[in-house]
Amino acid sequence: MIPPDAPVVTAAEMRAAEAACFARGTAQAELMARAARAVARETACFAMGRPVLVLAGPGNNGGDAFATARFLAEAGHDVVVAALGDRWEGAAEAMRTAWRGSTVPLAEAPARPVIIDGLFGIGLSRAIEGDVAAAIERLRANADFVLAIDIASGLHADSGAALGAVLRADATLALGAIKRGQVQGDGIAASGAVLLDRIGLDMTPSVRTIARPRLSPPSAADHKYTRGLVGVFAGAMPGAARLAAIAAARGGAGYVVLTGEDARMPLEAIVHRETIDAGKAGAVLIGPGLGRDDQARTVCEHWLASDCALIIDGDALSLITSEAIARRHAPTILTPHEGEFARLFGAIEGDRIAAAIHAAQTSQATVVLKGALTIIASPDGGAVVAQPPAWLSTAGTGDVLAGLVAARLAGSGEPDRAAREAVWLHARAATLAGPAFVADDLAMHIPQAIAECL
Repeated sequence: MIPPDAPVVTAAEMRAAEAACFARGTAQAELMARAARAVARETACFAMGRPVLVLAGPGNNGGDAFATARFLAEAGHDVVVAALGDRWEGAAEAMRTAWRGSTVPLAEAPARPVIIDGLFGIGLSRAIEGDVAAAIERLRANADFVLAIDIASGLHADSGAALGAVLRADATLALGAIKRGQVQGDGIAASGAVLLDRIGLDMTPSVRTIARPRLSPPSAADHKYTRGLVGVFAGAMPGAARLAAIAAARGGAGYVVLTGEDARMPLEAIVHRETIDAGKAGAVLIGPGLGRDDQARTVCEHWLASDCALIIDGDALSLITSEAIARRHAPTILTPHEGEFARLFGAIEGDRIAAAIHAAQTSQATVVLKGALTIIASPDGGAVVAQPPAWLSTAGTGDVLAGLVAARLAGSGEPDRAAREAVWLHARAATLAGPAFVADDLAMHIPQAIAECL
């Protein structure tokens, strides 16, 4: 769970924002106090009077932790600080000095039901091992609730990779902005519910979390062609194309044409034709169940060379190159899962968000990289990220998303906007469908999701 329309930053971007704040005249101690007050406020909500153990590590994280302990104690909470090390500098040392309560070494920390994790922050670059790892594993095993200050100790701030032991949090209070490592890799499971307090920092990063789109109903002057004609090509596994066509029809398209050898229509409103009229099509979808034979390759080559807005999904992603996509002048959206992405752009190493942005810039296409973190990357270097429901991990839901993307693109002609709308509507439809749905059920809930955006 992540907040909507929130900034998502790298460690370098976070440091730059803090430096800019200091340059405008805010003292480091003041920013640290803002952060600590925010953590203390959230802790009070979760602790509900239970004893609290605050873990204070070296550096500024330790300063945040000591200040948090002080604010909690002043509010009447039972607080003990467990410190790693005995040297702090600057504002962190001032916060340590201001703490008058009980402090014990981390190795001697008593088990307590509520833990505030202020051990390691965005600067962590080495694995947590040995006695420190043993201590946090012991404390985590005996705690009911862990709140991480800014980022869970043990996570790489950008990639979300686990660096040795990780102190898994039930909730993380991100300070200033959400860190990339909280929403991808091991960070998804280790961060728990991600909360955000801006603590007065002003940032306009290129990556944000997804927000509910604002949609408009058709006007009195609209008709089926102005709302967008979507063409879907059925290939070796026509069921995938049928799912996509249903999603396009329920996702706002005015007219859906399904073409290919299988003439069985999933809905009476969907039209079967031998060919798609490129002059009338608002968007064409190729790939779901297409196959990888010579006929499929011919379909890909034909539509890549066309001037139609194109959504490329599934098998088609294995029959094209990023160079061929980059040569297109019409709007293009790619919707790969990680394996398809690797075949087209190379294996992802580290930061998935950075990899998706690079792919979008290389191909000059909007890239929707699907997964536990879905990334909508734009050729201009920006991105929007979403964490869709885990129940979407079932066959055919990607075909539904591709059809929904096609409907939104046919209606607007704007690839980035269409992708954002489709990803949000897809996730919301999954939530409305409830647990253990199948892809056939999913499209039925798209109109309900659209209704929430009008």
